[in-house]
Amino acid sequence: MKIEFAPLNIPLARRLQTAAALQWVVSFLLLAQMCVGIFVLLIVYNYWFLYIPYLTWLFFDWRTPEQGGRRSNWVSNWPVWRYFKDYFPIHLRKTWDLDPSHNYIFGFHPHGILVTGAFGNFCANYSDFKELFPGLTVYVHVLPCWFRCPLFREYLMSSGAVSVSKESLSYVLSQEGGGNISVIVLGGARESLEAHPGKLTLFIRPRKGFIKIALTHGAHLVPVFSFGENDLFKQINNPEGSWLRTVQEKLQKIMGFALPLFYARGIFQYSFGLLPYRKPIHTVVGRPIPVHQNLHPTPEQIEELHQTYMEELRKLFEEHKGKYGIPEHETLIFK
Repeated sequence: MKIEFAPLNIPLARRLQTAAALQWVVSFLLLAQMCVGIFVLLIVYNYWFLYIPYLTWLFFDWRTPEQGGRRSNWVSNWPVWRYFKDYFPIHLRKTWDLDPSHNYIFGFHPHGILVTGAFGNFCANYSDFKELFPGLTVYVHVLPCWFRCPLFREYLMSSGAVSVSKESLSYVLSQEGGGNISVIVLGGARESLEAHPGKLTLFIRPRKGFIKIALTHGAHLVPVFSFGENDLFKQINNPEGSWLRTVQEKLQKIMGFALPLFYARGIFQYSFGLLPYRKPIHTVVGRPIPVHQNLHPTPEQIEELHQTYMEELRKLFEEHKGKYGIPEHETLIFK
């Protein structure tokens, strides 16, 4: 393998952007494990005056991720997120105005490896979200298992993330007066195993729970496609039926999240490492699908709305793919 080294005279802004991207990857991959490890050490070495108060706090605070979380503008305004956004860079595109008197479900596609576009656009305060969608508050729903990690859960909630459980979605979407957006990465952990550059496979056909939630609360559905999401990392080849994919799928069923074996570039060379490639991300927010509240939707009504959602998602992709380097013959594959 030929190693391509980065030039030594890198401008300061590029260095800061690289550091921000590295911080993002490390925090996503290692921070949860580090927080759990620190907490275990506190117990092993009997620092009871630290872990007993925290466990008491945790007992009373356990349901907060399902009740709107605990957003911190201080964390969302950290300058590191501005450099993180500029590293790729990350862009947010609006195709339709949204009425803040309604609640919405944003279906985010594709998952990619680390859901970078969703975080950059909907968690950090350096995207154009507030200017494009005034009067709306966004919540990014993630796997409940992350909120079971002591200490890490506080960091995660501070960015505006909440649980993806039914209770959490209902809490956000049942607020009177509207103005809330639930962002759900519909492909989930399974879709991350398909996150190869140039691949356009989405796991959406069996995902119908969000449709029922939308009908139950009358939340409008909005398809969102993040062009470039799958181009940030390369993944070790794992076609369906291979031993690697079989192991990954079994682990995903046990743990609740997937373990894609990915790589990209390094800090001082461009050939191998865990830093994502500098590839632009264009997250395009589509046209809302009006949904009338139905407290007891039938399977037929759920299926009909699900088909409508997939059609609108495909239209969104087809209308914009040419702008972001997708060949005309390429199309979405729904599984």
